[in-house]
Amino acid sequence: MVNNIFTLLVIVLIFNIWSDEIQEFAFSIAAFIVAIVLATREFIQCFIGFIYIISSRPFRIGDWIQVGQHYGEVHSNDWAKLTLLEVNKLDYHYTGKTLYVPNSQLITSVIKNLNFLKRYAMHHFTIVRDDSVNPFLFLETLHDKANLYCAEFKEVAIRYNQLIENRLDITIAGPEPHIQISTSDIGDTQVAFSIFCPTEKALEIEQKLTADFMQLWFENKATTVAQNNTSS
Repeated sequence: MVNNIFTLLVIVLIFNIWSDEIQEFAFSIAAFIVAIVLATREFIQCFIGFIYIISSRPFRIGDWIQVGQHYGEVHSNDWAKLTLLEVNKLDYHYTGKTLYVPNSQLITSVIKNLNFLKRYAMHHFTIVRDDSVNPFLFLETLHDKANLYCAEFKEVAIRYNQLIENRLDITIAGPEPHIQISTSDIGDTQVAFSIFCPTEKALEIEQKLTADFMQLWFENKATTVAQNNTSS
């Protein structure tokens, strides 16, 4: 009992003598830990992002995804970064660039899985002309042309469209071509096309429909000019 009391008194005495030094040492340890955390914060966030991706699995290797403003095919993913093969969202072609996205951005950025675009895409493009021609005069012809260009893959497009809707539990436009006519803020005519088609055929169909539109537009403009000259 006496020994225990003596030991306790010695400990209290030493603590009183070295209290300032012990306090400074504790502060030093705390500052060191804070410095380590700040220095390795990015690595810690990357590792947390890696754990998040593993647990939630929003994509797989080979999927097309969008992270923030970046589009690409998932090439690989490790504890520090996500590697993407960049894809141009306008023509669906690889740009030849490789993107390295830190895993920390995967926590704070919206991740969109665009894997269905790898085979089929809802391709949108708009043609703008002046108001000298009424495009409704040849709208039906444009619809016929669009249906003609989509005829070869129509059945597959219908099945793929249904597959996407069932898998994502959403309703998407298509597979029938859609053409909408409107005007711009300055009064120009805008003709917007929406075509659900194989990704590799998107630009080809766009060029064909653009050529058809231009031909019809100029033909109707020539007719309008001729009629105006005759009436005058």
